[in-house]
Amino acid sequence: MRKTRGDVIFDTIKIIMILFLCVVTLYPFLNTLAIALNDPMDSLKGGIGIWPRILTFSNFKDIIYDEFIGIAFRNSLLRTVISALVQTYCTAMVAYTLSRKEFSLRVPIAIIYVITMYIDGGLIPTYFLYRKLHLVNSFHVYWLPGLTTAWNMMVIRTYMRGLPESLVESAKLEGAGDFMIFRKIILPLSTPVLATIVLFTSVWQWNTWFDTFIFNSAKINLTTLQYELMKKIQSANAAISNTSMSDVYSNASNQSGNSVTPKSLRAAMTIVVSLPIIMAYPFLQKYFVSGLTIGGVKG
Repeated sequence: MRKTRGDVIFDTIKIIMILFLCVVTLYPFLNTLAIALNDPMDSLKGGIGIWPRILTFSNFKDIIYDEFIGIAFRNSLLRTVISALVQTYCTAMVAYTLSRKEFSLRVPIAIIYVITMYIDGGLIPTYFLYRKLHLVNSFHVYWLPGLTTAWNMMVIRTYMRGLPESLVESAKLEGAGDFMIFRKIILPLSTPVLATIVLFTSVWQWNTWFDTFIFNSAKINLTTLQYELMKKIQSANAAISNTSMSDVYSNASNQSGNSVTPKSLRAAMTIVVSLPIIMAYPFLQKYFVSGLTIGGVKG
């Protein structure tokens, strides 16, 4: 089929926009990677593009050789995997129940879920509640309070409502119960939206640090990766604020330029914490688009 002049112009504009978006998206990441791989003191001079001027791995060594980084990585990985799987499964169960028309309490329960999206108990009542439930200074505080969330439940419920009702009716005629229908029919057909929720939950659990600071900061064996990295940045900022820039450059020359600065530390941390999510994203991407558009738009 011969392209018209309008088609050629449209394709040209489309390609230019895609290239522009690629540059806008990739440049900050490549720039951060270059700063992470560049000499810390040299990075303070600025002008780093997408290639490091003085290649070094000292920024990553400072993070990897931290004595608590192994414990923090283990806890972050465990809370991410456990939360993503358990919370998605529990949320899907609630969503399936509220998607069934024969369930008489589906409307009032759905309203209660919506209310939780706008009204929060506040940090202090939440802390006392968790302490009463013995969740403070416990690993369970990472995954138990968020077993089901309103937004994720609504996304999954909307997707399940779009599934053919005849599938459930046929299964019931064959003698299947609700739990078997949910497990054998609904869950496999909901793979796109469940993969989307798994990705959402994983990213949030991997990146969060505030709950560690509030509930588990007293126990080092419950620390998380983001919390430890946040502490390192604060420590580096405090050290640099007590030192004049002339002293910084003087120390750099005396230490062969291997002093870690907050700027280089932030860049290295960004790369370290982003890699697991970047590695997991290609496996979920094919479900991500369809799950988000089908389940999240109808409301």
